[in-house]
Amino acid sequence: MEFINVAPTGKGPAAQFTGDVWYDVIYTGTDPSRTRTNMVRFSPGAHTFWHHHVLGQTLHVVAGIALVGTRDGVIFEAHPGQTITCPPGEEHWHGATEDRFMEHLAIWESAVEGTPETTWLEEVTDDQYQAPRSRQF
Repeated sequence: MEFINVAPTGKGPAAQFTGDVWYDVIYTGTDPSRTRTNMVRFSPGAHTFWHHHVLGQTLHVVAGIALVGTRDGVIFEAHPGQTITCPPGEEHWHGATEDRFMEHLAIWESAVEGTPETTWLEEVTDDQYQAPRSRQF
């Protein structure tokens, strides 16, 4: 058994997030594991830019209500205890509702050497973020 020294809380960069977002690196696997886990806290209205993961991503909602949008215009609403998986290469965004904080565990695998884990794209527009929620779990 090993206790892991956790790095200080980081601020989500403005080039990847709208609004205030903080994250704690919970786990970074060592070879052969490539698992990564972060606890991510979104202030009301905060959300990621569009992005995708080469090996997919899993989000487990811990507190608040999570919004997860896909390129086809669907916005999922997920509540504490619910888990969402985004398949490899699926462009998506995720974040908090306009009036509540939200926390989720983000779990993904790092890519093989030389391939980016996450490809960050453009900012989510206000119209995309504020579109009707079309699906609840």
